[in-house]
Amino acid sequence: MPYIETRDGTELYVKEWGDGRPVILIHGWPLSADSWDPVALALAESGFRAISYDRRGFGRSDQPFDGYDYDTLSDDLADVMDAMEADEDASLVGFSMGGGEVARYMSRHQGKGVVSTALVGSIVPFMLKTGDNPDGLPREQFDEMIDGIMQDKPAFFATFFKQFFGVGMLSSPVSQEVLDWAWGIANQSGLKPAVACVDAFGETDFRGDLSSFGVPTLVIHGTGDAIVPVQIARNAAANIAGAQLIEYDGAPHGLFVPERDRLIDDLLTFLGATHAGAPTTGAFQQV
Repeated sequence: MPYIETRDGTELYVKEWGDGRPVILIHGWPLSADSWDPVALALAESGFRAISYDRRGFGRSDQPFDGYDYDTLSDDLADVMDAMEADEDASLVGFSMGGGEVARYMSRHQGKGVVSTALVGSIVPFMLKTGDNPDGLPREQFDEMIDGIMQDKPAFFATFFKQFFGVGMLSSPVSQEVLDWAWGIANQSGLKPAVACVDAFGETDFRGDLSSFGVPTLVIHGTGDAIVPVQIARNAAANIAGAQLIEYDGAPHGLFVPERDRLIDDLLTFLGATHAGAPTTGAFQQV
């Protein structure tokens, strides 16, 4: 079943590897399900059923003009879970923008069928700097992203991914081939979806969704993240009951490449400890 149809008729590309308890992997902006491949493979080889999908507007999925708000995106997640019969004893893992789908699903869909969640480099709870959210980023930064995409999308993504993966003047935690791979995936996105999703992850306030988690939750974030400040993750962990926080010292936003093995180990440990909703006490220490 490479494609499923959502409630508004949008077709989403879905990948399913392995058997066992379902783990749904939600990718970040502006990538696709392929960014989860090493994690999905490790999950499948460890007895889980790894399900990942391309968000509407990205990768191999349809590119409708509308539907890039988080209510619709969380409905898409619910539709993927339903179509794949993965809405029982499931875990949700969201990277970056994908953390928003996790949070909104937990509130809008009452966390149906979910026994644990993980937020990796996530934009939850709130990215926009406001009077009551001093840890966010100014609106001007999101406007600059949109202007860059509108003026020269390929050039914008070429620069963006250097920051995304922590590439500096003298060192790089990833190869040029990884940068080229990410650039290629990003340019599969539609112009409207790419821009609309900047508004969505930049302005959506998930603080009201946090009380709906109600399941064991793991928060992972790099302290060297130049896209989503680590304080965002600290705020999420502080306001999700019982959440466990792991900080990767110096890791960039795209930590799933340079910190791949550690990420896989931490997720497998967490998912194993929360099998069928088992308690996680003592599994991790908050840092």
